[in-house]
Amino acid sequence: MPNFLNTLFNFFKPAQAKYPADSATEPAQITLCKVLVIVYDPIMDKSTGVTLSQQQRWYRPADLITGFMADMLQVSGGMARFQIVQRVDVDEFPAKTDNFQYTPQTYMSVLRGEAAAHTPVEINYNAILGKYNILQCVANNEIDEVWIFGFPHAGLYESTMGGPGAFWCNAPPLKNTEASKRRFVVMGYSFERYIGEMQEAYGHRARSIMERTFSKLNGDANLWKRFIRYEKSAPGKSACGNIHFAPNSQRDYDWNNPAPVISECHDWQLNFPNFKGDKRIVAASEWGNGDIREHHKWWFNHFPRVAGRKNGIHNNWWQYVVNPQLVIL
Repeated sequence: MPNFLNTLFNFFKPAQAKYPADSATEPAQITLCKVLVIVYDPIMDKSTGVTLSQQQRWYRPADLITGFMADMLQVSGGMARFQIVQRVDVDEFPAKTDNFQYTPQTYMSVLRGEAAAHTPVEINYNAILGKYNILQCVANNEIDEVWIFGFPHAGLYESTMGGPGAFWCNAPPLKNTEASKRRFVVMGYSFERYIGEMQEAYGHRARSIMERTFSKLNGDANLWKRFIRYEKSAPGKSACGNIHFAPNSQRDYDWNNPAPVISECHDWQLNFPNFKGDKRIVAASEWGNGDIREHHKWWFNHFPRVAGRKNGIHNNWWQYVVNPQLVIL
């Protein structure tokens, strides 16, 4: 190619982000995430003040938040920390993308199976972002992400990402959110479900973020692909599996499978990044014999959280999971 064409090509070629230099000693950083919590728990009976969660005898959001944060602090070895900077309790059903809102009567008709759920089902995220000035709060570093608590048929994604360079986070990115100046995640939880289901939603978020973190690396360098191996997907190479599949699972949510399998999961927990070929026989007793919360805690507990950086990526994966702004696109 002639020199002037080569120069012209390089001028218009998009700039490629560069990974920082590798290091064996770079400290693993604790990540503090400042959270805005929005709880949609409408009053169902104005004469008594009974809310939806109370009427249905579902879980208290405060208990879910406390339990979830304690679990994540434990399994991350203190690397993932959350601070609730504000909680907003909302006495209404959230609007859908067509601005439809349930009333107590129409919602209970759906819950009892007497009427079909409204379509479109998706919640109006842009209305929520605008009402609570979320983009500006993220830009001002007042908050880092949002947790929305809802209920069946609320229309929440388990997680979705907004901001400049937002990418798939178990759901399509939020549109028109660049004013936040930073990437941020909106988690969707249900107070009909318990802490294990909160961890599952967070696990799908973690999967999306770590897939993107390692997306430029192939073969053995892509440690995420190695981490999520399980016997059915990679015979003889089982590691830690994924949020749905334990090392010996044969299908989704098969966390109570008693079949023994050889796995390198202990090598990940004890020796990363200097693997020693530590392979052991494991079965469901390792991760709680089918208990969703115990399996997810076991899985998260194997995420690397040590010093160093290899191929430009921190050996502490929690820095990316909690703060997706660090993911280099």
